[in-house]
Amino acid sequence: MDDSFFELAAPALVFPGQGPESAFRTAHDLLERRAPREAQEVLADALADDPGNTGLRVLRAWSYLMRAQLAHAEAELRALAEEHPADDWVRHALGRSLERQSRLAEALPHLRLAAAMSGDPEHELAVLRVERLLAESGEKPFDDLV
Repeated sequence: MDDSFFELAAPALVFPGQGPESAFRTAHDLLERRAPREAQEVLADALADDPGNTGLRVLRAWSYLMRAQLAHAEAELRALAEEHPADDWVRHALGRSLERQSRLAEALPHLRLAAAMSGDPEHELAVLRVERLLAESGEKPFDDLV
């Protein structure tokens, strides 16, 4: 007998229901577990098949935010905000992306809109934080912010 070893490759696993729904669940779970790089890998394949899928694009924007890829996040969120202007999470995330880039004056309208649409206390706190930072920096007088 020959002493050489053969490398066996396992066949690809195929699970029923693979598609955008499965990719969404997997990517969401990875993001919840703070694994944005792995989520981006899952999302890249799914978005190649369905580039207009809003849910997958929102998750991709979330992963960009988690990895501090703020320019990518901003571009994705601006496109989503244009397509879905009533989405308060997209508005808030866009505002946070701009805030993290120290573009406070640009962030404020998006944060205010998200806070007004959602009534979420975290969204309202973001508005107050950015207003305070703008006033402290002297970029805008406090009276102009109210």
